[in-house]
Amino acid sequence: MRRIAGLLVVPALLLSTAACGSDDKGSDSISSSASKGGLPTITAGAGFGEKPTLAKGDGSPPKELKVEVITEGKGAVLKKGDQAKVNYLGQEWDEDKPFDNSFDRKQPFDVAVGGGGVIEGWQKALDGQKVGSRLEVSIPPSLGYGAQGQGDIKGNATLVFVMDIVKSTSVPGSASGSEVAQSNPELPKVGTNTDGKAPSVTFPAASVTPPAKLLSSYVLEGKGPELTAKDTVIVKYQAYLWAGGKQFDSTYKTDATQTFPLGQITLKGLKDGLVGKKVGSRVLLVIPPDQAFGDKEQQGIPKNSTLVFEVDLLTKA
Repeated sequence: MRRIAGLLVVPALLLSTAACGSDDKGSDSISSSASKGGLPTITAGAGFGEKPTLAKGDGSPPKELKVEVITEGKGAVLKKGDQAKVNYLGQEWDEDKPFDNSFDRKQPFDVAVGGGGVIEGWQKALDGQKVGSRLEVSIPPSLGYGAQGQGDIKGNATLVFVMDIVKSTSVPGSASGSEVAQSNPELPKVGTNTDGKAPSVTFPAASVTPPAKLLSSYVLEGKGPELTAKDTVIVKYQAYLWAGGKQFDSTYKTDATQTFPLGQITLKGLKDGLVGKKVGSRVLLVIPPDQAFGDKEQQGIPKNSTLVFEVDLLTKA
């Protein structure tokens, strides 16, 4: 099954960013900017929260993931399922100019620890680290962008990142709240389990015509704030074609979450269907073709398809 998150949200190097502040400060800055473990030297901005600059790597890069804790924070330890906010600067091992950084944007990057949306090297590097820490990390191609590269990043590039772990948030495993009656037999019916497992989605008879207008309804109505177009929400979801009830995407298959900056969602029906819904809820969306992918085939999704999403709105990022 092919994940389509890149079709739903405006893509960036590491997907999208969302503004936030810091609630845990790092420990005292190191007095030396030189890496002790053979990674490229931090030549300026060595302290947590400062925009760093990196020297070019010396010699051949490590063949395995290498993580050096420059300063260790005093905050919570990141674990699978947490949502972290990370400031970063990224550079290729054999270059002396960064290809991206969040410090200039003043917008830490949202990443689901143990989830999707970022390269595997990021996931492995962050797992078990403390909020408030500064890391320097080298990521081999096999845990980065591989032979194909990405944007300005060359194929088979070893990547070097300086990462400041600004904040973490525990993410519920499931939506919760009051069950809302699903009495229309001409609509899909969604399960109401709250155990973190994928809810069932049962489709009406094949002869039933899908709605011509966007449908967005509660399955479970949570008690959180209503989402606005400026919010970023952490979700679990399943996505189906109305025709035949074929599933084409699911975060449950990889036991992951996905971060949706609502203002950057490109699928109009998905964005419009989630804005105004309460955090903590489970929502059924039926999206007609004119608010989905229209008359264009996308990654095996036929043109003029009506899409069905089951979305758990777990927490705001």
